[in-house]
Amino acid sequence: MPRTDIAPTTIRRADYQAPPYFIDTIDLSFDLDPAKTRVLSKMSLRRNPEVPTQALVLNGEDLNLARVLVDGKGCSFRAEGQSLTLDNLPDQFSLEIFTTCTPDKNTSLSGLYTSDNAFFTQCEAEGFRRITYFLDRPDVMALFSVTLRADKAKYPVLLSNGNLVEQADLPDGRHMAKWVDPHKKPCYLFALVAAKLVCREQRIKSRSGNNHLLQVYVRPGDLDKTEHAMNSLVASVAWDETRFGLSLDLERFMIVAVSDFNMGAMENKGLNIFNTKFVLANPATATDVDHAGIESVVGHEYFHNWTGNRITCRDWFQLSLKEGLTVFRDQEFSMDLAGSGSARSVMRIQDVRQLRSHQFPEDAGPMAHPIRPDEYAAIDNFYTMTVYEKGAEVVRMQQTLVGVTGFRKGMDLYFERFDGQAVTCDDFTQAISDANPDSLLTQHLAQFKRWYGQAGTPRVTARGSFDAQAQTYTLTFGQSCAPTPGQPTKEPFVIPIEVGLIATDGTELAPSRLHVLTESSDAIVFNNIVSSPVASILRGFSAPVILETDHDETALLTLLAHDKDAFNRWEAAQSLMLRFAIKSVASKSIDPETNGSNVIKIDLPTALIDALRAILRDPTLDAAFKDLILTPPGEGFIAEQMMPADPQAIHAVREGMRSSLAHALHDDWVATFEANKDTGAYVPDASSSGKRALANLALCMLTLAAAQRDDPFWPGKALQRFKDAANMTDRFGALTALVLAHSPLAKPALERFLAQFKGEALVVDKWFALQASGPDLGGNVLPIVRQLMQHPDFSTKNPNRARSLIFSFCNANPAAFHRTDAAGYVFWAEQVVALDAINPQIAARLARALDRWRKLAAPFQAAAQEALKRVSASSTLSADTREVINKALSD
Repeated sequence: MPRTDIAPTTIRRADYQAPPYFIDTIDLSFDLDPAKTRVLSKMSLRRNPEVPTQALVLNGEDLNLARVLVDGKGCSFRAEGQSLTLDNLPDQFSLEIFTTCTPDKNTSLSGLYTSDNAFFTQCEAEGFRRITYFLDRPDVMALFSVTLRADKAKYPVLLSNGNLVEQADLPDGRHMAKWVDPHKKPCYLFALVAAKLVCREQRIKSRSGNNHLLQVYVRPGDLDKTEHAMNSLVASVAWDETRFGLSLDLERFMIVAVSDFNMGAMENKGLNIFNTKFVLANPATATDVDHAGIESVVGHEYFHNWTGNRITCRDWFQLSLKEGLTVFRDQEFSMDLAGSGSARSVMRIQDVRQLRSHQFPEDAGPMAHPIRPDEYAAIDNFYTMTVYEKGAEVVRMQQTLVGVTGFRKGMDLYFERFDGQAVTCDDFTQAISDANPDSLLTQHLAQFKRWYGQAGTPRVTARGSFDAQAQTYTLTFGQSCAPTPGQPTKEPFVIPIEVGLIATDGTELAPSRLHVLTESSDAIVFNNIVSSPVASILRGFSAPVILETDHDETALLTLLAHDKDAFNRWEAAQSLMLRFAIKSVASKSIDPETNGSNVIKIDLPTALIDALRAILRDPTLDAAFKDLILTPPGEGFIAEQMMPADPQAIHAVREGMRSSLAHALHDDWVATFEANKDTGAYVPDASSSGKRALANLALCMLTLAAAQRDDPFWPGKALQRFKDAANMTDRFGALTALVLAHSPLAKPALERFLAQFKGEALVVDKWFALQASGPDLGGNVLPIVRQLMQHPDFSTKNPNRARSLIFSFCNANPAAFHRTDAAGYVFWAEQVVALDAINPQIAARLARALDRWRKLAAPFQAAAQEALKRVSASSTLSADTREVINKALSD
């Protein structure tokens, strides 16, 4: 059952105190049984001489305490609520604690739990206390040895962290395995697995000459879906050695896939536990997006071995120390694997698109917090886009300010200073600075650290002025940041801005230069500029800011056609479409009920259509880049630019824009589809994936245009492609085209899809998600979602399945969710309360679907507030969910 706490306790960074005791070693013995697992913990402890004498208070949750011994003898103790307290302890002592727990009743999936007749753990952030009493905090690092005992027939594979030192058969059909981790770690990195699994193995030799065993464990029947994960792991090991000189430090490295998992994956030392979504893939069952996600997440968790495990967080406020840095590393890994030129830029654009669609709204809402928060009620709520993605951008800015070579020097110093320690974000930034004493980072170090302490997205203005007589061009910059909860005023940030100048014909008038904006306003002057230029500002998205320029349509079209910076070419297209969308929504001519499909008649400007046509026809551009440029801004991103925001009107306009693109570029879509529809034998590389993405976009456009004309040709072609596809990317792309075009062929195709892949859980997730995020014709999606919740393959206890249906409806289908009759909000409130009783982490994430309710136009705003109040009235909410609801409702 979830924890309940109607008035959650606030934990503050300013109150940090070092632990009163250190735990040097812990020897854990598990007798695994789903109904009653026995856990014997033997620890060696010593008092911290830097902390005044105080009692030892250990964390514990949902444990049955049987025995406590100090130095082998009975002792007095107090077990109260979620703690175990011992007084009058010697300076050094051994502590033995015997407890039991009930894994098969642990639906929160935190701590030790069962999934599909197997045992798994998830201890980050505070799950270890559900296993045994311990100082459950990241700055207490111990050497772990773990002995596992279980029924051999039911659980033939017994895994834990580190190196396997012993295994043997036991009486009564049981067996044991002992694992020893040679590296100190905090308890959140502990893991165990006991299951019936099969394994893909690969032996490698590191550059240092050491041999290592890599293993990927999955359920029987899934072994054919592990090759890509293994290839990604091998690539990760090689990349980290090459880029940062970091080698694998264990005899073996293991990945285990489980279908019931709250997160994407977990970096437990040497034993990474993964959501199956980020392990299992083959061409028949996984799309290119799935393959890319696996590559990224495998890399992310492996890179944590050094940035998170070898050096960890002093406290949970420093979470971005490991997560922001490791996201930056996995982004660099993916870009390096993608290749050079626009292929690399595609990866950057995708990362920025995610940041602006999800993190920028977080920065502007009631849950806004710095990448190093100052307080929290439930730490699980701060595994956020801000801590991860914005944290990565702050690391990237440090690399920009010291250079790639300088950043490597800083990383080397960071590991030299802090290996084996629990440290802070300040320690990391200081190491990068100290390794580069003459850098721009060092020059502005104190001010740069405001990125760690100030919430919100800075807004940068840029205005240009050309003096023909003096042959100068002046760019004047300004910066500001809106108030956020608890931070009414902000000091200026350090903002690195990459900027160049081009002529209207594309000639480069001034190459890229780095300008560092540190004041509320300043200016830079370009000399020897002979003609009025167009400024290409914030190239490569050099800082996580909102940029406002004085570019008119002509300037943006120039950037779209000629800019050498691929990011800013994409940005120009997005800006042109965004401006048009906002103008159309603001007009009074919108009738969302037009033809019953929430689509209005829109004609995009001829100049924009011509520019996009030129992009499609350009043989020098990568297909993936074309796909990104030709995709209009998302509805959520458009909504964030408006106050108030009408989700129905925004949806109608965006669909109208898609329809305009579909019809106006029809012949080019045909040529694009024909040129990219066949990619040969399936390979998930950047080039092939880009061609498939562009072909699927073209098919969507052609099917949409044909369906609106009642022309059966392209819907029929999409259905045939769906049936004949040799890979999941093409099959699901064709199915999506039919669904988004409202084609009558979509229903039989969906039925065929489920029948064909009924035994593939991750594919069935796609089936649920596509229906939940499909077009809302007369309010039909919500009834479909409610009906699908009764489907025999649906269960709210599985996070992947809950996300595929409930989250897809509430988070990925604005027009269906934001109904004028408030039925979508009623459904949301029901599901938040129901999920909270099962899994508070998942419920709290769903609760955030309405945390931006104040932006909504009437009648949506009042109805959303009422739904939030309805959830708040529940007397059994977990601390996780209540914190989100309270902040959403706060003034």
